Amino acid sequence: MSASGFTDLREKLKAMTPHRDDLKKNQLPERSNGGAKKRKYREESEEDAASDQEQREAEARRVKSGIKQATVFSAQECALIEQKIDEVVAKGDKGLYREHTVDRAPLRNKYFFGEGYTYGAQLERRGPGQERLYSKGEVDDIPDWVHELVISRLVERGLLSEGFVNSAVINDYQPGGCIVSHVDPIHIFERPIVSVSFFSDSALCFGCRFQFKPIRVSEPVLHLPVRRGSVTILSGYAADEITHCIRPQDIKERRAVIILRRTRPDAPRLDTDAPSPAPIPSDRTHKRSHRKADPDAAHRPRVLEMDKEENRVSRVRSRRDYSSHDSQRDSSTRRVKMRRH
Repeated sequence: MSASGFTDLREKLKAMTPHRDDLKKNQLPERSNGGAKKRKYREESEEDAASDQEQREAEARRVKSGIKQATVFSAQECALIEQKIDEVVAKGDKGLYREHTVDRAPLRNKYFFGEGYTYGAQLERRGPGQERLYSKGEVDDIPDWVHELVISRLVERGLLSEGFVNSAVINDYQPGGCIVSHVDPIHIFERPIVSVSFFSDSALCFGCRFQFKPIRVSEPVLHLPVRRGSVTILSGYAADEITHCIRPQDIKERRAVIILRRTRPDAPRLDTDAPSPAPIPSDRTHKRSHRKADPDAAHRPRVLEMDKEENRVSRVRSRRDYSSHDSQRDSSTRRVKMRRH
């Protein structure tokens, strides 16, 4: 044994630094608490994600409760109806329809029969509830073949009531065409909303948000496959409480849809005999007359108000940040100049 009484160098070091064991004991609980906090954060994040998923699934079930689908038309019947649609397109190209029967947009043409209405960029005032029916006689009557080949079949199958339809719209989409998230105007059309698909398979999406330039679409609450020759009927939650759309990625081939609806007796109409609104001040009129038309406008009958507000707030914040950055840079430049003098 050495003079100091230690036989092991480790014992000597331990005796010289007794505080090290206490330090380790104090640190261990802290590390444990840090790990517990991380685990708690992960658990809360996972719980939030699970809660969001549950809400989306619950909403998807509500949407499905308002949807009815059926395959009605055979391939041969589809081919005959598609031939009739081609004839409508050819007649429209020759200018043989009334002025408001045909509405053209990039990658999508719309043909109103029976009743037509203003929407999207056609509105003087934008937003839900501003849509108006055209005056009687502004669009062509529903073609006989629509009654004979389409409506009568749906009545026979019990999918439509006799005499329900007084408005038929044909939407003719080219690959990449779309129609943005919207709700068919509740003050214009009764429910249900009935659509029949032709030329190719596609999909109807619910609860999406659109952004433009370039066009981007959020994930849908529900993605509903729509087959050629099938009928889709919307009512309840699916028709009134959530938006529906057709995304560009879901139109891979030419597709046409015939939408069959009934207008409400009290639906507001454009009054063609009413006096024109008061003119806008000259300088503002001058500016507006030189604005270029938005090529995407006709695709969006009604952009969600919350989407427009969100985009507006984002632009305002960007301008503020940019302005703040410029002011800081200017003030820094001024200080440098003062030091130089």
